[in-house]
Amino acid sequence: MEKTAITTKDLCTGNRPEKQEAVITAKDLCIGYRSGKQEKRVHEHLSFRLFPGELTCLLGANGTGKSTLLRTLSASQPALSGELSVQGKPLSAYSEKERSRTIGIVLTDKTLAGGLTVYELVALGRQPHTGFFGKLNKADRVIIEDALEAVGISHKSQSYTAELSDGERQKVMIAKALVQECPLILLDEPTAFLDVVSRIEIMTLLHRLAIEQNKAILLSTHDIEQALVLADKLWLLSKENGLQCGVTEDLILSYRMDSLFSRNDIRFDYAHGVYYPTVNSQRFITVEAADEVLLHWTTNALNRHGYACCPASAAEATEEVPRLSVLSAEEFRLVQGKECTTFRSFEQLLACIK
Repeated sequence: MEKTAITTKDLCTGNRPEKQEAVITAKDLCIGYRSGKQEKRVHEHLSFRLFPGELTCLLGANGTGKSTLLRTLSASQPALSGELSVQGKPLSAYSEKERSRTIGIVLTDKTLAGGLTVYELVALGRQPHTGFFGKLNKADRVIIEDALEAVGISHKSQSYTAELSDGERQKVMIAKALVQECPLILLDEPTAFLDVVSRIEIMTLLHRLAIEQNKAILLSTHDIEQALVLADKLWLLSKENGLQCGVTEDLILSYRMDSLFSRNDIRFDYAHGVYYPTVNSQRFITVEAADEVLLHWTTNALNRHGYACCPASAAEATEEVPRLSVLSAEEFRLVQGKECTTFRSFEQLLACIK
């Protein structure tokens, strides 16, 4: 039987092992700005698809065009050239009313609707279906109540928006997008103003909604750690490499994360999924530890103090290079030449090697 290899490019453009109907499709898309006869092209030759039931995170440095891409996908600004369609229909052919029933948008800006209750604000999302005056029937109210329940904010339905925390307000805006009953939801940095607990809650919520409600959800974020944990797909956008798309683990293990930021002073730790400052030091130390947790945090502390860590088998591991054995978080043995010193904490160790 002939086997077919599926590449990350295939996943980006929609050549998947199983057939699914894409919610949004782009082919040879050029995005940017037009003023009169002048064009400023931000990115060219972009091709991608978004599928229902998936959370996709758009990652990139500031100024790489993430917001421009989201504005183009939401029809807030036109594409300069190429094809862009939603559910098989060109986005440019959608009326404003059709777009509002197809694309839900959640922006970074804090809502100014503090005088509205949570229920009233979420109910505004039904306007594409109810009209400007927003007369709600029984079915509309069921949809609103279901959305409030889905994001876990039902108990706050009669509270004023101004009384909510930042995380609660973001849940309300997501509920407002849900009641539009759109197959596609776009979010611009939804966790930007949130603490770590709220960031995890919102990202987990969006992943669950993508699956349970079979929606295509695309969000831009600088919260790389949570994106790597919860995103089904990543879009990596950079000026040098354009748009790279794929399943999160495929992109990580093909070493694409190093291309996200065009800097030599940071590196991606593929074992732990975080970015670190590059250690350029002529001070070497060999490290061995009882387990991976001890090794990770010992390396972290030594890197921070200007040491390049290497395993005992490395070429740098000569007798002149200090050798550190970490037996536990309360027992460190440092061998320098013929002298062996024992430490009972990182505080003692770091005070000695500075």
